[in-house]
Amino acid sequence: MSTLDPEDWDAFRTAANTMLDASIEKFQLAREGRVWTPTPGALKARLARDLPAQPGGLDTITKQLIELLPYGVGNTHPRFFGWVHGAGSPGNLIAEIAAAALNANCGGRDHVGIYIERQVVDWCRTLFAFPQSASGLIVSGTSMATIIAAKTARDRALDYESRQQGVSGARLVGYTSAEAHACLARAFDMIGLGTDALRKVAVMPDFQIDLDDLRQQVARDRADGLQPFFLAGTAGTVNTGAIDDLSALAKFAADEQLWFHVDGAFGACAITAQNIAPRLRGIERADSLAFDFHKWMHVNYDAGCVLIRDAAAHRKAFANRPDYLAADGQALAGGEPWPVDFGPELSRGFRALKVWAHLQEHGTEKIGEAIARNCEQAAHLGALVDAHPDFELLAAVTLNICCFRYVRPGLSESELDELNESLIAKIQMAGTAAPSSTRINGRLAIRVNITNHRTRIEDVELLLRTLADISAAS
Repeated sequence: MSTLDPEDWDAFRTAANTMLDASIEKFQLAREGRVWTPTPGALKARLARDLPAQPGGLDTITKQLIELLPYGVGNTHPRFFGWVHGAGSPGNLIAEIAAAALNANCGGRDHVGIYIERQVVDWCRTLFAFPQSASGLIVSGTSMATIIAAKTARDRALDYESRQQGVSGARLVGYTSAEAHACLARAFDMIGLGTDALRKVAVMPDFQIDLDDLRQQVARDRADGLQPFFLAGTAGTVNTGAIDDLSALAKFAADEQLWFHVDGAFGACAITAQNIAPRLRGIERADSLAFDFHKWMHVNYDAGCVLIRDAAAHRKAFANRPDYLAADGQALAGGEPWPVDFGPELSRGFRALKVWAHLQEHGTEKIGEAIARNCEQAAHLGALVDAHPDFELLAAVTLNICCFRYVRPGLSESELDELNESLIAKIQMAGTAAPSSTRINGRLAIRVNITNHRTRIEDVELLLRTLADISAAS
């Protein structure tokens, strides 16, 4: 009988050990070499091949996999400063091997994957001081978590009739900061309300949401016959790392009877850092919280979480099982409640295992220390920029993000934008560092985000020296 199991288990074991050794070495040498290496044209050409009909040799496939390792986005390197990517952890290799061996569908049924996920959700409730009655789900990331939270809020606001009747005629509107992440607007699109239903509220000079503008917009929408139902605060904006006044937003939401959601994609995890946690006060009052483990907690991609205070509303927004998934409370069909009752996926991978293993291996105190260190590094870079005659800060450094630009007398704003954009491209292509860009008050900024436990002070100093050298030669 033909199966997909190896014909030679010893040869398979050898190939697996070879791959594991190469993977460990990649982590071990993460500080060395280039940050980002473009995928060579020859490799791209080899990847563009016809669908294989016949089996390939295991040795050949292992070599092909190892060949891919140098050409990722570069976020394991300590000088990857672009966007908000976590740096990953070697320990996750072990957890992922176990998850692959179990090959568990964590949509439901009575097996160990369900209990591991419940434990991780319980740890998250504890971390963010949510009630033990709150529900939660491990998902691919904050984008999916936001969709789940927004749908739950929408369905509750419409007394769940929207699950059968849709949202035709609904006049629901929500609110968030003009600095909020695009996943919130995407969620409003995907739950049928449309992006126009998510109002963008002005921000103050420190990039926190402006409560006066929020108050005026809600009052105006009510006067126009619309139904405000949702308010999203941000714990760590992607442009500057600003944290909204979550306590004030929680009070406003309660007074106005709005669902209060917190987008904590990366910033929420700063609650593990003693000196930053007080700035997140109010997060425990959220109706829903979305955040990622794969960013500032450094669990390997992908892993995020949604917590929802009203577990009954959460379940009522998603539970609807066909007969073949009915639970009878016995044997393998037991294990209630099932994760499929709290989200859109029926088939789900065992993401919770690597989170569970990672938290046990490192603990929240060590993770929090790494987060605090990144904030110190960003502040140090900000001080260096302030002291340098050829650079200027475009926003105060309040968390782990530093936005600045190179300035040259006599250049127009558009010419400065173009010059700074070229500096970013040149330092990325050189492999020295990988910052990204954004716009602060209309001006193009070199944006340095530090969410990497391997980053050292010397790395941010090297970044600025190299940018100065490149700009002098430009």
